[in-house]
Parts: sequence; structure tokens; C-alpha cells
Amino acid sequence: MALRDVPAQPRARTLLQNAIRSRKVAHAYLFAGPSGSGRRAMAQAFAQTLFCERQEADACGECLQCRKVMHGNHPDLHVISPDGSSVKIEQIRELQRELSYRTAGAGRKVYIIEGSETMTVQAANSLLKFLEEPPSPVVAILIAPSAQSMLPTILSRTQLVPFVPGDPQELERALVEEGKPPLLARTAVHLASGLEASRALAEENWFAEIRNVVIQLGKEMPSRFPAVLLTAQQQVFKTDLSEHIDTLLQMLALWYRDMIYVMTGREKRMVFSDQADWIAKNAWSRSMDSWVRAMELALTAARRIKANVQPQLALEQFLVNSREG
Repeated sequence: MALRDVPAQPRARTLLQNAIRSRKVAHAYLFAGPSGSGRRAMAQAFAQTLFCERQEADACGECLQCRKVMHGNHPDLHVISPDGSSVKIEQIRELQRELSYRTAGAGRKVYIIEGSETMTVQAANSLLKFLEEPPSPVVAILIAPSAQSMLPTILSRTQLVPFVPGDPQELERALVEEGKPPLLARTAVHLASGLEASRALAEENWFAEIRNVVIQLGKEMPSRFPAVLLTAQQQVFKTDLSEHIDTLLQMLALWYRDMIYVMTGREKRMVFSDQADWIAKNAWSRSMDSWVRAMELALTAARRIKANVQPQLALEQFLVNSREG
């Protein structure tokens, strides 16, 4: 994968390409942003570009060096992931030993540390010494959810490359081009942080089922409340979907947001576009403030689940609280 192939991160791509063009590649970078926003893909693309035989601002994808990176067997590219719940000092020491050897060619070595925020104190201190006196030429790429999650001493020795969730329309287009069903792609990009996370969500077998249940609940909520409880009981609580109630609640918030889009003349932004006719007929059955409140209740219930509230209880309370609007 080349830098140009990583979608929705133009700022990060430009920053890295400018460093390559000006021959001012830093010895350490921190790729900071939400999971699924393309940090790992950009790290590999950056490494591939640094190794590329053409020595241009992006990888050619054809030379031997590029192919080695793409196939995961480049001898001078090292990737570390958390061992269990953390990156441990033994992993950093092993990395240091690997980087002390001569490169396979005349160029640099690159190492990527995923989950850098999970490093133990000992591992972080060992890496800090390594960053202060790096073997030359070596480029470090640390991946973390935010700059604030890293020790200030390590942060000060890296160049920050920020990653953002990404533009939903661009992410949706990329997923559809990959062959994902358009309706699932549109829904996924509004629930996940970036292309990787959206792709993973759209590929889950239960995701389409959740979407269908949300449509049914959304249609039953205004006037058929007993049916809502029965639907939740039979299609959610007694099925494997009970493991994904937080996603169901977040998707319900998108359903209510579509009501607001209809009321404000922004139908093109709807997520449930296949239900446009029904939503258009029913959006005015409640006030806009009521739909906003329903959205807030759904998102609050999803947050309660993340705070360890029992999922079934959170959904039941949401259904009761949102009944009156």
C-alpha cells in the first residue's frame, strides 16, 4: 500500500510526503488518532515509501523493496504489538538487538510499535534511551490513540502526526468500491472511526441483522410500544445480538437523526436512505426537540453500557424513557 492509497487522512499524508521530498525525515514519529482511522496502514505505507527503490514521495508498489514490505517479509521493517495487555521491556530489548545488526541493504531500518500507550514503565524508559541515541539510520513509528496517552518524555522526542476519524462520504465511497453493500457501508462509516474500523464493522454478519432490528424498532416505537418490547425480547435479548446492544443504541441514534434531517431539508445526508419514504411520512409526528432527546437518550444508554451497566437493562430503560419523547 502506498501513501496515496490510505483514504481520509490528507493532512497526515502531506506531512509525511513533505518530509520525504525535503529529505528531512525525523528519527521518530507518533501516529496519534482513534482506532481504525488508518494509522497502521499509513505506517506501513510510510515504511514502504522509505524503502522504495525509486526514492520518490510515494511508494511505487512494484520494486523489490516495495514487494517485500507488502508481503510482510522485509528484513529491515520490524513491527511490535502488545504482548497480552502491554508492550513489555523484553520486546523493546529484542527490538534493540535486532536494530543493532547491519541493514540488509544500504538504507535505513524502520520499526513500528502498535499500542505504544500500553508500554510498561520499564519498556517506555528503555525506549526513551533508544530514542535519545538512535542507531543511524533508524525511523521509529509509534501508534497510539492520542498524544496525551504517551509519556511527555517520549512525546517530546517524536514528531506528532495527527489522525482524524475521516470524512464519512469518502470512507463510504472506498467501502463501496471494495464491494461492500452500500447501505451497510453508509451505516458503518457513521459508527466507526475510519476505514479499517468501518470495514471490520460492515463485514460482521450480525451488523446487517442489527440494522434490520433498528428499522423495526424505529417504526414500532411511535405507536406500538408493546410490540417494541416483544421485538427487543425475541430479536435481541434471546439472540446473539444481545452482545451488540451498544451498537444497536448508537444506530438508533442515527435513525432519530434521520428524522431531524428530513425536518431540516437535509435528506441527502440520511443513513437509512432505504427507509426515506417512511421517515418522511413520520418525521413530523414529533417535535424536533423530541427527536433530539431520543438521540441523546440512545447515546446515553450506549455510554452506560461502556460504564458496565447491564446491556439489557440499559436498552429496556431507554425504550421506556424515550416512549413519550
